[in-house]
Amino acid sequence: MGLIPEPTELLYGSIFKKMSKSPLHSALVQRLLRLLREQLPGDCFVRQEQPLTCVDSEPEPDLAVIRGREEDFWDSHPTTAELVVEVAVTSREYDRTKTRAYAQAGVKEFWLVIGPEQQIEVFRTPVAGQFTSTCVLGVTNELTAETLPGIRLSPSQLFLRQP
Repeated sequence: MGLIPEPTELLYGSIFKKMSKSPLHSALVQRLLRLLREQLPGDCFVRQEQPLTCVDSEPEPDLAVIRGREEDFWDSHPTTAELVVEVAVTSREYDRTKTRAYAQAGVKEFWLVIGPEQQIEVFRTPVAGQFTSTCVLGVTNELTAETLPGIRLSPSQLFLRQP
C-alpha cells in the first residue's frame, strides 16, 4: 500500500528505515562474501541482505551463514544462523542494537565489522537473549569462527585496499 517506506527492517516490533550504503560498506560486504564462500562447509550457504526471522524482529543482516540447503527456505525464512555479519561504516550503534535479536534467535556467532576503525567486534555464546562472550579484534589478529572452524579470517586481509 506504500505506507511503509522502503527499504525497512523490523527490529523489536518497530520499523526502521535502512541507511544507504557507502562505497566502503559495499566493498567490505563483497570481500567478506567472497572470503566466506571460499571457505564455506558443504552443508552451509551464505545469504546476503535477506531476512532472518527472530522472536520480535526480522533483520536483514549483511551476511548470514545458514546451515542447510537453499531449498529448505522456499516457504519460510531461516530463524537462526551459524554466523551473522553486519558491516558498519556509519551505523555502528544501530547495528549493535541487533545483538539481542540475534542472541534471542540462537545465532551462534555475530561479527560486527567496523570499517573506519578496521576492527571486528565478535559476539559468541548466546544465553538467555544475550551473547556471553565478546571481544574486539584489529588488523593484527586472526579470527576463526567457533561454530565453523574451517572459516578463518585475517582482518588485515579484509581491510587491505589492494588484495
